[in-house]
Amino acid sequence: MEMKNLKPTEVFSFFDEICQVPRPSKKEEKIIAYLREFGEKHGLETLVDEAGNVLIKKPATKGMEGHKTVVLQAHIDMVCEKNKDVEHNFDTDPIETYIDGEWLRARGTTLGADNGIGMAAALAVLASDSIQHGPLECLFTVDEETGLTGAFALQSGFMNGDVLLNLDSEDEGEIFIGCAGGCRTNATFTYQPVVVPEGYFYFTVEVNGLTGGHSGDDINKGFANANKVLNRFLLQAFNKYDLYLCEISGGNLHNAIPREARALCALPSKNKEDIRIDLNVFAAEVEAEYSVTEPNVRFVLQSTDPVSMAIDKDTTLRLLRAVHAAANGVFMMSQDMPGLVETSSNLASIKMMENNQIVIGSSQRSSTLSSRRDMAETIQAVFELAGAMVDVGDGYPGWKPNPNSPLLAVAIDSYKQLFGVEPKVKAIHAGLECGLFLEKYPSLDMISFGPTLRGVHSPDERMHIPSVERWWIHLLDMLKNI
Repeated sequence: MEMKNLKPTEVFSFFDEICQVPRPSKKEEKIIAYLREFGEKHGLETLVDEAGNVLIKKPATKGMEGHKTVVLQAHIDMVCEKNKDVEHNFDTDPIETYIDGEWLRARGTTLGADNGIGMAAALAVLASDSIQHGPLECLFTVDEETGLTGAFALQSGFMNGDVLLNLDSEDEGEIFIGCAGGCRTNATFTYQPVVVPEGYFYFTVEVNGLTGGHSGDDINKGFANANKVLNRFLLQAFNKYDLYLCEISGGNLHNAIPREARALCALPSKNKEDIRIDLNVFAAEVEAEYSVTEPNVRFVLQSTDPVSMAIDKDTTLRLLRAVHAAANGVFMMSQDMPGLVETSSNLASIKMMENNQIVIGSSQRSSTLSSRRDMAETIQAVFELAGAMVDVGDGYPGWKPNPNSPLLAVAIDSYKQLFGVEPKVKAIHAGLECGLFLEKYPSLDMISFGPTLRGVHSPDERMHIPSVERWWIHLLDMLKNI
């Protein structure tokens, strides 16, 4: 069965079209052009601001002109992650989807249902002649995944809605009324290149096959961080042998838990069998520690050709110790909402740059501004003590829950009437654009909801097909009753 034949057909048809349009963060020109063309085709007023945010307006259906103006909001960019053995150019290639039972997946890449399915639902409403709704505005924002650029740049007066339905959540049957704020902390080590002595064995060591996932939504699920795991082995080896670290890399995006990490090292040839034995022992320990959450973890050690230079020993030790000591994962749980992560940190990436620099990228999240600041300062302290230069970004605000929201009451009542059960009302540890919208439009009443997605921000991203129909039915009923 093709995706466009799935139900609801109008939503999946648009999602199929969206999957054909490349839309990496900060490279959204093609999807912006697609949205412009859609607006023109349907005779709808379409605005594009300087940042690239698109607003498409549609008048109310007959008899509903006096209803509140509703904003449907989704972001148009996607996280571009793929398995290492997959050939895919996110700048030019469409996403190849396939149906796996009740799930929709992509072949070795992220699916882009975050937040392509939100876009698709909004377009389906705009294109319909039969859906009942009041005055409607659909806001499509750019660069949500790597900087919330569109939400930051949004100007007061660009939209005129009274209520906003954010279509960027990942659990059908759950309504979100708050989210965490976040910031990034980057640490830079500058090293001196040194020559490795003669008679050394060169090898690469890699950890892969980890689950990865969203650094907010999945941070409490016990998934391993590839950077932390690999660093742990390297520090053990450095303390045991005359080890030279020549190259190191791991992770990619600040909002993704790293799935793979790799290092190129050298040690005396007499120890080349010892290091293999050590890795086998270490791998068995890690497999036992993560037997539930990381069943596919793999460790690979391979001999390689010599390289010309290595990182000096002093910088290597400071780097490995700092990465080892840096907090990663859940830092504190919420005291207000049971089960909600309040504060966390993700050691997202390790990258070797030009000018003999190694940059450690991390992100901190919290629903409490002071706790987020404390978490960032904790990471900063660790790396500054290790001699790194540290830069802490300004970050973005959280969204304070409003349990007395009139829109929330409509959403709950609608769900109960439709499905006979009450939806769960939650806050989310991931970042949403809603906090930034409130800065520009302080009177907005907002909720966030969506179909069920899993493995977001990783090539394991998948969307539960039956949940899309339930979410769609709920959305249409809300539009009729707001």
